[in-house]
Amino acid sequence: MSRLFIILQYILPHHLLSAVMHAITRVEWVPFKNYIIRRVVELYKVDMSQAKETNSENYVSFNAFFTRELNKDARPITEGNNVVSPVDGKVSQAGDIKNGRIFQAKQHSYSLMELLGGNENLADEFKNGKFSTLYLSPRDYHRIHMPLTGTLRSMIHVPGRLFSVSPLTTREVPRLFARNERLINIFDTDNGPFAVIMVGAIFVSSMDTVWSGTVTPKRLKPTHWGYDQANPITLEKGEEMGRFNMGSTVILLFPENKMNWIDELTPDATVIMGQEVATLNQ
Repeated sequence: MSRLFIILQYILPHHLLSAVMHAITRVEWVPFKNYIIRRVVELYKVDMSQAKETNSENYVSFNAFFTRELNKDARPITEGNNVVSPVDGKVSQAGDIKNGRIFQAKQHSYSLMELLGGNENLADEFKNGKFSTLYLSPRDYHRIHMPLTGTLRSMIHVPGRLFSVSPLTTREVPRLFARNERLINIFDTDNGPFAVIMVGAIFVSSMDTVWSGTVTPKRLKPTHWGYDQANPITLEKGEEMGRFNMGSTVILLFPENKMNWIDELTPDATVIMGQEVATLNQ
């Protein structure tokens, strides 16, 4: 059955399925949207107690439920000279970028430059740096927050496939995160740059940022947006910066000698948005 699931990943019309799902999750007919919300809450044991709106039937659509806001104090942000988790989820991998490659799972790795849309100059900034890959399951909170304070330099949309990013697929599909559609957000700080990469997946071809709204350009090549540093977009640590309109994966990149992951950031470890995941070097 697992082998069949992987084979189907290669032959399914990813973007067509995602377009259909996009429409379904925005249906506002009350009996329909309440049914699918109720089924997801039951199936994935979604904890609604920390949501700003705890009654799942009060959401106007499934997507509104899926991207729900939490209570103001539900995710305290760890203070200090550190990096915090931008999401609720699980650690897929975390470690060093070695010889320009990032470890995916088992025998699989992928090129840093390929992940960054073939941008050699950008890849040079993170050469021999650090990465972490954080997986969001359907039960998780799906807004993405700033791992530390930064000023937006650029955003790059890289078109691609929409393979599932489930742990099974991550183990079996080579170069998965460098093949899937993704949104690369580059921020600058006094301690150097960092990247927050939002990776699309099956049913997830729609990603939002707080500065641009929904980003879904229909182009065959990467699309680049630069931001005016005379009128900078600066977001504070813990501030919302984007969201997935279904579950997916976030990859963080940092340059060499700028920070260190905490010892507890190991594969399958659970992370909560706002908790410390790394310390910054002075």
